[in-house]
Amino acid sequence: MMRAMSPEITETPEQSTRSFTTIGIVGLGTMGAGIAEVFARNGHTVIGVELNDEGVERGRQHLTNSTGRAVKREKMSEAEQAELLGRISYSTSLKDLADADLVVEAVVESMETKLAIFSELDAIVSPDTVLATNTSSLSVTQLSTGTSAPGRVVGVHFFNPAPVQNLVEVVRTVVTEPDVLSDVQALLVSLGKSPVVCGDKAGFIANTLLFGYLNHAASMFEGRYATREDIDAGMRFGCGYPMGPLALLDLIGLDTAYEILETMYLQGRDRLHAPAPILKQMVTAGLLGRKTGRGFYTYEAPDSSTIVADDKTPSADEAPAFKHDIKQVGVVGTGTMAAGIAEVFAKSGYDVLYVGRSAEKVEGVVATVTKNFDKQIQRGRATEEAKAEVLGRLTGSTSLEDLKDVDIVVEAIAEDLAIKTTLFENLDEICKAGAILATTTSSLPIIAMAKVTGRPQDVIGMHFFNPATVMKLVEVVSTVSTDEDVTETTRALCAKVGKVAVSCGDRAGFIVNALLFPYLNDAVKMLEAHYATADDIDLAMKQGCALPMGPFELLDVVGNDVSLAIQKELYSEFREPGFAPAPLLEHLVTAGYLGRKTKRGFRDYSRR
Repeated sequence: MMRAMSPEITETPEQSTRSFTTIGIVGLGTMGAGIAEVFARNGHTVIGVELNDEGVERGRQHLTNSTGRAVKREKMSEAEQAELLGRISYSTSLKDLADADLVVEAVVESMETKLAIFSELDAIVSPDTVLATNTSSLSVTQLSTGTSAPGRVVGVHFFNPAPVQNLVEVVRTVVTEPDVLSDVQALLVSLGKSPVVCGDKAGFIANTLLFGYLNHAASMFEGRYATREDIDAGMRFGCGYPMGPLALLDLIGLDTAYEILETMYLQGRDRLHAPAPILKQMVTAGLLGRKTGRGFYTYEAPDSSTIVADDKTPSADEAPAFKHDIKQVGVVGTGTMAAGIAEVFAKSGYDVLYVGRSAEKVEGVVATVTKNFDKQIQRGRATEEAKAEVLGRLTGSTSLEDLKDVDIVVEAIAEDLAIKTTLFENLDEICKAGAILATTTSSLPIIAMAKVTGRPQDVIGMHFFNPATVMKLVEVVSTVSTDEDVTETTRALCAKVGKVAVSCGDRAGFIVNALLFPYLNDAVKMLEAHYATADDIDLAMKQGCALPMGPFELLDVVGNDVSLAIQKELYSEFREPGFAPAPLLEHLVTAGYLGRKTKRGFRDYSRR
């Protein structure tokens, strides 16, 4: 436990005891050719084997094109390119790998095909030769049974494109010899790669966590909970992900995604990995994503990355418009989120009346906004005049009664349903007819607040992300009672204050938390099962999936108590067994290990 939660990075493997001079690559498709390039670039002699001469020529072309692009970008000289390509020879016979020190198989994801290759290699290569597979989902243990010495078989899952991506998942079976594991790790480090070690389970680290999340997003779209654009925008602007989940599925290929999920489900029987029905339907219809020109989105042409309008694309004429006149904004609360929201509205030209419980707390909002501006002024991003103008639009009060004339009230108080419903009862009595009553709750049922008012049609969720002054996303959450004009006005207001609004219904987690927290919970379960270390899981998701933070880094920033509360809400609402909070998360919260705010969470920050 303590080692898994240690702040130290996994130790670099010791220097290899084997001499990996000659490397065999079986399969010279995009992946195999990329792996061959990585080894040749680092001085190794490489023998590439393909099924026939046509395959060899395609592989040779892959390598010529890839290294040619590097020359054009001045990442490599023509002389270095010639030297690299000169280290690679080609064959159509596995027998030419007899002297290889390591053979990496990178053929089609077929157990039958791979087993046949491993069985044939076993009779050809030296007893000391390490046999590796680049499979992304098949059982490495089963592949090792095709050899007489399964202890020398290991998984080395490179990520595409192999010359660029540093992450390599090193997959150990229950019989992989320790020296084979450490020697392969050391070799990968010498190539400039970042190896992470995990057990032999379908999906390994990155795909197990990534595809559960992607599958959930596909189900969310299938259930018409939110549009494809809003689901993708939610994760891009709310979590800083480089791509939204549906666009990423199109990039990966829906057929590939379906196969990976199906393999993971058949092996682990986790219902969250059972492919969403829409994936099978789209694959059957030939809508495979970018490679066919149509998937969740429509593309300019097959293999194009340019999205074009289709029948699901929102029309420019459908841009939200103000159906309610918004001139003065009310904010209830004086914490970090409330102060940020008040600043956002004031910066956009709105007069803001904010209400706190005491004069001291009210003054604190001015101090917070002043401090934010002073930092920006020091960096040359704001002026004293702008600060004075914004502060002049802020009016503080300790009385809710002063909100009687505002056009919209945004509530940003404690995440406690009893406290919020009492506030909404008061706002209903105080605010003028037609005023919009908004809550920034991230997980509580908005309809519970709406029903205590006499105007449920005017109640809506307006979930800003922290810090509100920086984060672009706002989830606009409508209940079954919310009037469409209120929803449209709220979206228009978000646009006017420079935010990206996404629309969804009133259910636990909305878009972002409903997709994010089950993924984080799965990561905790993975750690709890001693499948991989916290450091390796974080590294896999950052380098393999280009996420801004690993799951344990993020959990410690969010706070394990906050994460547990959200996960409990999701489990309570959906009753999905896979959403049940991981016991390890509950134990950490019970112990008071809440993350950075308590100096200890999944890692110990007291010595930093």
